[in-house]
Amino acid sequence: MQRFRLSVVLASLLLSAVGLSGCSSTPKDVTAGWSTERIYAEARDEVNAGAWDKAIGLFDKLEGRAAGTVLAQQAQIEKAYAQYRTGDKVQAQATLDRFIRLHPSSPALDYAIYLKGLVNFNDNLGLFSFITQQDLSERDQKAAKESFESFRDLSTRFPESKYTPDALQRMTYIVNSLATYEVHVARYYAKKGAHVAAINRAQQAITDYQGVPAVEDALAILIASYDAMGMGSLRDDARRVLEKNYPQSAYLQGKSIQKPSSWWKLW
Repeated sequence: MQRFRLSVVLASLLLSAVGLSGCSSTPKDVTAGWSTERIYAEARDEVNAGAWDKAIGLFDKLEGRAAGTVLAQQAQIEKAYAQYRTGDKVQAQATLDRFIRLHPSSPALDYAIYLKGLVNFNDNLGLFSFITQQDLSERDQKAAKESFESFRDLSTRFPESKYTPDALQRMTYIVNSLATYEVHVARYYAKKGAHVAAINRAQQAITDYQGVPAVEDALAILIASYDAMGMGSLRDDARRVLEKNYPQSAYLQGKSIQKPSSWWKLW
């Protein structure tokens, strides 16, 4: 019995030692005695130094310490920007979604929506894939469409926002890039003689991206593919649409659809 009690005591001492060891290894919170204003100032210093991860940690603390204040809102949206700069698009979007949901009347709401568009925006979209003839991934297309929706939301809800002109330009870029990609694929199918597939992709470009320069190419592909399949009525319908919307089109004078337009003509 005495030996049992001694074992219990030793075990208790061992557990206590482990507990103390664990406590001693807990990192000290250097911000414990800081005011919220100092935390924000330090976070801004880290932002200016490009230390995005450190800034995110400080903005996290500030959100908790200043909960319910305008400063907490500022910390949240600046944290989203820092997450965006680190390349953590998932966390940045989650932070922005939470901000937009919790603060629908915030003066910074237009910026939050704009930043959400930037998070998903890829300024190489369609450019290098078009030159190298590589497919845009489904992920890239999905992100581009989400970016477009955010920019459209901004331009609709905040037409006078200082971020709206840039958002409109980015929307044009996205639409042109995606439409050009669809036409590029349609042209590839037409060249290979897969005219049904070519027609489907050309029609998708015309339906989804009305009014962009690539629609002229899409109509030309429809005309050529319908003609190759002996579908004269549909060919003539497509030609009438081309004549009405692009009366000066070189395709009406017999330009070949096999040679793609230069990418830089989109901008």
